[in-house]
Amino acid sequence: MTAAGGLVSVIIPTYNRSRLCRQAAESVLSQTYPKVEILIVDDGSQDDTRDVVSMLDDRVHYIRQDNAGVSAARNRGLLAAKGEYIAFLDSDDLWLPWKLEAQVSLLKRCPNAGMVWTDMVAVDESGTPLFEAYLRRMYEAYRSFTPEKHFSRSWDIGDVWQDCPARWRKRKCYQGDIFSWMFMGNLVHTSTVLLRRERLEKVGFFDVTLLRSGEDYDFHARTCRVGDVAFMDFPTIHYRIGAADQLTQSEHMVWIARNNLTTVLKMLDSTHGEIALPRRLFRARMASAYAWVGISEFSENRAAARRHLWKSLAWFPFQPRTAAYLFLAIMPLPFTAALISLKRNLVDALIA
Repeated sequence: MTAAGGLVSVIIPTYNRSRLCRQAAESVLSQTYPKVEILIVDDGSQDDTRDVVSMLDDRVHYIRQDNAGVSAARNRGLLAAKGEYIAFLDSDDLWLPWKLEAQVSLLKRCPNAGMVWTDMVAVDESGTPLFEAYLRRMYEAYRSFTPEKHFSRSWDIGDVWQDCPARWRKRKCYQGDIFSWMFMGNLVHTSTVLLRRERLEKVGFFDVTLLRSGEDYDFHARTCRVGDVAFMDFPTIHYRIGAADQLTQSEHMVWIARNNLTTVLKMLDSTHGEIALPRRLFRARMASAYAWVGISEFSENRAAARRHLWKSLAWFPFQPRTAAYLFLAIMPLPFTAALISLKRNLVDALIA
């Protein structure tokens, strides 16, 4: 399909969030950059999503599919997208009015950058701001990644985006090849992304086998592997946190840990030596990926926990916490239960 010049195709997957989905779509329709189409992909909702979105602008297109997960929904939207640029917006998030204008300006300035992402404001369910810059707080990979150090080029945002508000003009934007650092963990939040169609055609679709979580990390890592990407160090979205239906809730942690390990192993298998990191950092990353799964599985599947904890220590032996979990996973269950109970009693006694 020939892309429509300058058009941004915005893909919003949704499931039983009609009110929030409408708000998300309205935040796109309110952009200062007007050339947009919105593809709302309803992943089998049982609420009134169809009726709610049908009352919006004629730039909004409703697509329904049987429930198949967020990756399949995004892929369905990608197949229908007509734009020169592609953006993703989760149905419980909101864009600030200048998001697309700023990002299109940067991609025009940086023709080799295939994707740009930004920081975000975290808000509660009522929309009250909680954290003005949440990206580094949410994504642990920023502990080892510094934009100033690891990107190859930088500019003031005001030099790239002519109509930038005064408060952001001196904030930085960056461009470079950061694929190796994506191996350390995801750096990109999907609702902040703007992607060139040419880059998308090289990257392909979201991996539908990564259920419940991890599909974004895999997709963005593959995007970064193809070539340069860009980052604008200021917030362009409101990211809602604390909702009961979010995948960041604690009951989903084992899936997040497993899919993180799957993505790491997939990257390792497919890149053939392209990952250029200090040896100690590389081994620590492998160890942490296995340890996260082992600790997450500890309560439900001790045999699987033991396997992953052993592999973690093989990659990086000095991990007292991981070693302690492995010791408990090896011991008979009554012994482990007694130790855990003793620890809780000691903590309660200290608090009292």
